[in-house]
Amino acid sequence: MTVTEVARATSEKGRWIGDWRPDDPAFWESTGRRVARRNLVLSIFAEHLGFTLWTVWSIVAVKLGAFKFSTDQLFWIVGLPNLVGSALRVPYTFAPARFGGRNFTVASALLLLIPAVALAVAVSDPGTPYWAFLLIAATAGFGGGNFASSMANITYFYPRTKQGAALGLNAAGGNIGVSSVQLLMPLIIGAFGLAFAGLFWVPFILAAAVGAFFLMDNLTSAKASPKEQLKIVGRGQTWIMSILYIGTFGSFIGYSTAFPLLIKSQFPEHLGLISYAFLGALLGSLVRPAGGWLSDRLGGARVTFVNFAAMAGALFLVWRGLSAHSAGLFFGAYLLLIATAGVGNGSTYRMIPVIFRAQAVEGVPPADEAALDKAVAAGKRDASAAIGIISAIGAFGGFFINRGFGTSIAATGGAGAAIGAFAVFYALCFALTWFCYLRTVGAKVAPSLAAARV
Repeated sequence: MTVTEVARATSEKGRWIGDWRPDDPAFWESTGRRVARRNLVLSIFAEHLGFTLWTVWSIVAVKLGAFKFSTDQLFWIVGLPNLVGSALRVPYTFAPARFGGRNFTVASALLLLIPAVALAVAVSDPGTPYWAFLLIAATAGFGGGNFASSMANITYFYPRTKQGAALGLNAAGGNIGVSSVQLLMPLIIGAFGLAFAGLFWVPFILAAAVGAFFLMDNLTSAKASPKEQLKIVGRGQTWIMSILYIGTFGSFIGYSTAFPLLIKSQFPEHLGLISYAFLGALLGSLVRPAGGWLSDRLGGARVTFVNFAAMAGALFLVWRGLSAHSAGLFFGAYLLLIATAGVGNGSTYRMIPVIFRAQAVEGVPPADEAALDKAVAAGKRDASAAIGIISAIGAFGGFFINRGFGTSIAATGGAGAAIGAFAVFYALCFALTWFCYLRTVGAKVAPSLAAARV
């Protein structure tokens, strides 16, 4: 099937593609690459906007001085979108397989209009109560859900050997949305007022929805019932990877969104540093594909194992900067901490499709091509469902980090207690990675565990 034939087939069937074989080299070179790339670009754009609305309160909260909220209350406002977005990732995971990736991208993009417009309304009225801010911040969780549907959808478009890079680019494009907010919003708010922190994104949201409607595709091969996909919850690998993803992605989103408010509360004499807080999220996003790239070559478990040690080291330096009240050391160490979390995002995410494919093809004779193709397809469906569950649970880490900082500062005046708790968790993730994926288990290693290594 040529590109022209694919275009004709999709237009006749509401942009549903029935013949999709990315692991067939001939099909991939003649047709698949261009179609997959087009869908990836639109997916990145829509997901990027999801992240911007999800994390916009990280900057808006710093600008709410007129409302006289406490630091702990502000951390609640920043953390609540993480909590809601994490929960929404579960249904968002199943939505592309139920409704089609293109169809759900349109719908999920349009839902972002709610937090954008509601934010503008809330900050324009000095009488807006605290509970209303919490409710409106919660709607920003729509943006957090977008990640799960986008990643689950893109998994189907790329061959196994290219999924690491494709998923890394898709995720990085979304993650950069955090830095976009933290770079642009202080400038936009300064020029046009706090309401434009929401209104600014409206035309981009509409452009994403229109672009997805006319240029993206649905895959019939991605169709699956939620009941079938939910079976993945009973798999041990799903829960192991969920814990590791709390330590990587949860850290990235939590530290990135907490950064401006942490600077304001711990270094009030250096408020100018808030203008540079975007560098953390930008750096963490840019290095995420490197985590996937390294995992393709060295093995996801090896990269993840070393990276948790690096995260613990960076966290120690952050603690030293806070203890010495050194803004320079704190800022530099915090950037390093977010960067290592970004590498871990890529490496843990790369492990997921590899593990579930290995489990799916276990015991299938290589010579039985029909059975092997069926098993590979099942492995992709399992990986897609697992990605959503894992990303949902992992994203809760962002809420825990913000609440950890808020509670620690409220109780002790500093972030030391929270940092100590985070360090213990990284030690657990370090040990779990070694125990489950790197140690030798008797004379034989289970295929899924061996796959995670290489």
